[in-house]
Amino acid sequence: MKEETALRMEMVWVCGKLEEKGLIAASDGNVSRRLGKSRLLITPSGKPKGELKPLDMLLVDLAGNVLAGKGKPSSEMRMHLLVYRERPDVEALVHAHPPMLTALTLAGIPFLAEALPEVWLTIGPVPTAPYATPTTEEVPASIAPFVEGHQAMLLERHGSLTFGRNLKEAYLRVEKLEHAAHTLFYAHQLNRAMPSPLSDAQREKLAGLFH
Repeated sequence: MKEETALRMEMVWVCGKLEEKGLIAASDGNVSRRLGKSRLLITPSGKPKGELKPLDMLLVDLAGNVLAGKGKPSSEMRMHLLVYRERPDVEALVHAHPPMLTALTLAGIPFLAEALPEVWLTIGPVPTAPYATPTTEEVPASIAPFVEGHQAMLLERHGSLTFGRNLKEAYLRVEKLEHAAHTLFYAHQLNRAMPSPLSDAQREKLAGLFH
């Protein structure tokens, strides 16, 4: 019980940070945290994230059945459930609508994680999943090919999805990616082209440092 209470409070903190940093607006986005092997806590649908309280989080099983809580779970719950089923190492998910990251997908510009050593070292490649109608089965289908082997992805016209071993890690990854997206944009504006990626040798050296 103490663990669940602590996780609910941490989810409130993450939702507050997402709003504070401008990574979501109003009721946008959703956050979830695994609770044991077969259950998870997830934000409710239709409520401003910055106003959520610990008891607003819903407890659901991996089939999507609500076990405790009032209201409906996030309309993007199917996306969260897919990741938890496919990635037992993932303990937390944050789906946000960061303006610059989303703008990159609107412009058809891939996120060049390999241009920035800190991003490449701590997160790795960040693919963009093709557009899918929000709240439908199209969303989990669109991200399915990218779930394995990645810690983050962009959703075309629909923001970002970051994974973590805990809530703070999942949150900090989207914060880092949005900051990096601004850097890539400024580089593009200054040079009228996207920056070049690190070479294979440079990336291998980083990988060696990480391991």
